Amino acid sequence: MSSPRPLSLPAIWNMSFGFLGIQFGWGLQMANMSPIYKYLGAADDQISRLWLAAPLTGFIVQPIIGAMSDRTWGPLGRRRPYFLTGAILSSVALLLMPNSGSLAGWLLPNLPKFYFAAVLLWILDASINVSMEPFRAFVADKLPEEQRGLGFAMQSFFIGVGAVVAGLLPYILRNWFHVSSEADGANALPTNVKISFYVGAIAFFSAVMWTVLSTKENPPENMEEFRRKKAESRGFSHLLKETPVA
Repeated sequence: MSSPRPLSLPAIWNMSFGFLGIQFGWGLQMANMSPIYKYLGAADDQISRLWLAAPLTGFIVQPIIGAMSDRTWGPLGRRRPYFLTGAILSSVALLLMPNSGSLAGWLLPNLPKFYFAAVLLWILDASINVSMEPFRAFVADKLPEEQRGLGFAMQSFFIGVGAVVAGLLPYILRNWFHVSSEADGANALPTNVKISFYVGAIAFFSAVMWTVLSTKENPPENMEEFRRKKAESRGFSHLLKETPVA
């Protein structure tokens, strides 16, 4: 495979912009999940165990998605189908998370409500990883060696911006836009936290869609060879064999 051609700074900005949305998802969950668990009735000693789903999910999902995206090619390219799939699932999870209490009472009436929030966190974490892991490989796909440092620096810039804005969003809504920070019922979240998750869902999907629509992917130079290798490594068992190496 020949080395990619150098890209302009606006092109590198566009291909990295989706990381802003991804970090919005991370930032909202990191800043707000412990308070959400407490609002839903979890004891302090239960919260640390409820957080275990997040790192375990990333540990499992990232190498699997990385291996799958390496052998994917379709109308949207190699990495962009995973960007889009992860963004859709993550946005849905972000929209549902502030309503965990009412959804738990409807779907799991015999279990503590914070268990439903833990399930949503697991789904959210898995979905974010579906989008995030191919973004790292995107830099190597799209940029020549001499520009990869700039590509990762651009991703880091959006990671920082997304983390800061997502973490401050409930504060911004309360103090700048006078959104109430009071809960509107038992086991309900404050209004500013709810709206923060809704804004996060829009930001996540919009930022990833910007990258999907503004950045094209080049097909493999030898498509027949690519299809032959894909056929040789087809099947879930082969994927599991690759995962420990990844």
